[in-house]
Amino acid sequence: MEAVTGIFSSRADAKRAEEHLRATGVSADRVTLLTQGNIQKEMESVPADATEQPGMGKTMGAVVGAAAGITGGGLAVAALVPGVGPISAAGLLGAAILGAAGASIGAATGASLENSTTEGLPEDEIFVYEDALRNGRSVVVALAPDAAAASSLREQLKADGAETIDAARQQWWIGLRSAEQEHYSRSGRNFRDDEKFYRLGFEAALHARTRCMEFDQVSAEMESNLEDLQRQYPGVEVAEPFTRGYERGRDYYQRLCEESKAA
Repeated sequence: MEAVTGIFSSRADAKRAEEHLRATGVSADRVTLLTQGNIQKEMESVPADATEQPGMGKTMGAVVGAAAGITGGGLAVAALVPGVGPISAAGLLGAAILGAAGASIGAATGASLENSTTEGLPEDEIFVYEDALRNGRSVVVALAPDAAAASSLREQLKADGAETIDAARQQWWIGLRSAEQEHYSRSGRNFRDDEKFYRLGFEAALHARTRCMEFDQVSAEMESNLEDLQRQYPGVEVAEPFTRGYERGRDYYQRLCEESKAA
């Protein structure tokens, strides 16, 4: 599976794009719409249905009081995402992304996910989705079975007015770059020379699978990433900028979480 993502300035445009993807044959469990939303309001909009299971809306875990509803029309999820705030999502893919982002999802949703695959879940892109959501934008994500199908879905999202994930990632970094350059330059190193490796370390620290762990739990993975990078760039000094970027990325995510708790 390959994830294809489109980022939209309005929820209405994103919703239309999601509907177009479904009309082309993308199944409900392979496409989702992520958008900012009030948990209570989102849950009130989920229609009651005789197929709902006992215990609906019970939370799983102690991170947040998330809620979920399974209805005849599919699955609606609303949850508090650390560092972002209240987000709503559609379908099992949406639930999987919110769960990967650190939200506690409803018990009924968790049971459904156990019977579904999350192959292709874009854990290394989730921080970009979060940045878009924090800025009031909406995100459509679809899983394609192969490269040809992924290319077709990208063209469809482009036709619907989506910004690509690569463009959104670049805009995210542009917003941080000046502050990171100033911070890094205090070490006496040249940011422009080291920026590529510093940024790779920064982004590696935001990988959804490891960013909430203690440093001693992720240090081995950081070292593994660094070794891979050193093999790709033999003879280039990558260790210090990558490590500094990684540490700075962890600080950045921690600040976002603290700010969202205070809001």
